[in-house]
Amino acid sequence: MLVFIHHDSRFVRVAGITRNPVAGWVTQQARNISMEFADQANSVKFLIRDRDTKFTASFDAVFDAEGTTTIKTPIRAPRANAICERVIGTIRRECLDRMLILGRRHLEAVLTEYVEHYNAHRPHRSLSQRPPADSDTAPPTISDVDAARLRRTDHLGGLIHEYQMVA
Repeated sequence: MLVFIHHDSRFVRVAGITRNPVAGWVTQQARNISMEFADQANSVKFLIRDRDTKFTASFDAVFDAEGTTTIKTPIRAPRANAICERVIGTIRRECLDRMLILGRRHLEAVLTEYVEHYNAHRPHRSLSQRPPADSDTAPPTISDVDAARLRRTDHLGGLIHEYQMVA
C-alpha cells in the first residue's frame, strides 16, 4: 500500500495497492497522484519520503517536474516522518488488525471505506478534534445531547461507528 498524507491537513490518499511493489509500479503511482495534485489550487512544495530502494530517480523526477522538492528522511530515523508512520499505524490498529482480509479487492474496498472515514469523520487532536476534510472550518458546539436526535451509522460491518445529530 502506497500512502500519501498532507502534513498540514492530515488528509490521506491511498495511491495504490500491490503484492509486489517494484520501482516501476511506485513511479506510476507517483504519476497518478501528481495529476491529482496538479488539479488542486495550492501546489505541493515538499515531498518527504524514506530511503527505500523502490523510490528511484524516476520517482523523484515525477515530483521535480511539478516543482516539488523531495526530502529524504535520515537513515534509521523513523521519527523523521512520524506523521505518515502514525497514519500507517492507525490504519493497522483501527482497521486491518481487526478484520480478516480475503483478497486484494476486499482490501481495496476496506481501505477505501476506512480512508473515507479517516478523512471525513475521524477527529484529530492536532486539528482541534476536526476531521481532515473539515480542518478549515470551526468545530461545532454541542451544548446538550438529545438521545432522540443522535444517529449512529456503522461502517466496515460495525467495526466503526459514526455519530451525527439530526434536525
